[in-house]
Amino acid sequence: MLIRKTYIIAALLACPSLLMMCTKPSAFSDDAYDPRLSGGAATVFDETSKAFGNMVDGLSEYDQHIHGLGDKSVDQTFVTAPAIINSGLGPIFNNVSCTSCHHNDGKGSPTTGTVTSSMLMRLSIPGTDEHGGPVAVPGYGLQLQDLATFGKVAEASVNITYTEQVFTYPDGNVVSLRKPTYRIINPYLPLPSNLMTSVRMAPPFFGLGLLQGIPESTILSFADENDADDDGISGRANYVFDAVNKTMMLGRFGMKANTATILTQAAAAYQQDMGVTSSVFPQESAFGQSQLDNLKDDPELPDTLLNAVNFYLLTLAVPARRSTTDPQVMAGEKLFTQLNCVGCHKPTIQTGVDVRYPMLSHQRIHPYTDLLLHDMGEALADGRPDYKATGNEWKTPALWGVGLFEKTNGTPFYLHDGRARTLEEAVLWHGGEAERSKQQFTSLTKEERGYLVRFLKSL
Repeated sequence: MLIRKTYIIAALLACPSLLMMCTKPSAFSDDAYDPRLSGGAATVFDETSKAFGNMVDGLSEYDQHIHGLGDKSVDQTFVTAPAIINSGLGPIFNNVSCTSCHHNDGKGSPTTGTVTSSMLMRLSIPGTDEHGGPVAVPGYGLQLQDLATFGKVAEASVNITYTEQVFTYPDGNVVSLRKPTYRIINPYLPLPSNLMTSVRMAPPFFGLGLLQGIPESTILSFADENDADDDGISGRANYVFDAVNKTMMLGRFGMKANTATILTQAAAAYQQDMGVTSSVFPQESAFGQSQLDNLKDDPELPDTLLNAVNFYLLTLAVPARRSTTDPQVMAGEKLFTQLNCVGCHKPTIQTGVDVRYPMLSHQRIHPYTDLLLHDMGEALADGRPDYKATGNEWKTPALWGVGLFEKTNGTPFYLHDGRARTLEEAVLWHGGEAERSKQQFTSLTKEERGYLVRFLKSL
């Protein structure tokens, strides 16, 4: 019975459209509005290092059990097959568990040198596949796996170095920005001359269920591909092939909005990051390569566990905002609006009507994202297209919880590759569509810049 119920949950969660009733969200009401409720009813008041790992309120006893099963699953360390439990690691992989990259359900950390941590490198060659996605590199696939099980050979290692660049404000104050350089070393096969790469740092887990619950029409209403309002911002949606629903869908997750659903994102991470197959991706990441183990054990991850992990990610609460009545925070919030940072980082969005989970349904949330692609300029460009995303475009990351990153993860690094050591540095790396806002930020007084950063730390 447990398995049967879990499959029913999985069927619904795999198809977000089934969960969303054809009901237009009603207008917001300011009655008893509390700005601390970043996730609406799915908000948790927790400022500890465990702030990102809380379950939303309102789950039934059974759903709490499934959430707990998913929680245990993301903590599990996989081992080489054959094994009694957690079998299927590799033969090539990046890490051994979900929490090895997503510490305390949060983000990863960058690294220096060749030490494997919570970063990965995406690969491709020019062109598109049959669905418009990136083309895999022969002998390597779409992701570089820098570890291998005993007797197998890792694909390569990645060496990371940083160069300091001095930025001087108009008022004379100086900030040092670090620019990363990535070099692939010891490849097991020759790499093509037209190789394209993109380095990513693991993002946090919380709030994904709410982001999945935002109606597609709402996200598309934020798009302004031709910049009709002439504000310099022209966000656009990414459409990607979803391996669960076998169709093109709006991308919501991933640094370039290259994944449509939480379930697909989780299954892809198991396959690519750990080499663990599932019913969604039953083929080994080493398929067609010399490292393939040829064991007849696929899929290695049972649907019951994959679905539990999906449910766990769906039902993680969002930490509440802090210091909302602090005058400096309030001043920073006004500046955030005046500089049109809200052009991409939308402060307030309403989720759709979810037929199963009222705590995710019709919620007034404050994710500070539009889930759209934006040209962020050459300084942040990776030069690697991903479906409709160009090499200069990135999805607007949600800012909720950003003020707790250092407490939950022990490191304060920001942006897609962790190059920014402070929120101020992160702002200064903005370019492209955000260039106008960045220039206005640099023209603020030092005190005003501090207000804006203080506001970000309240999220």
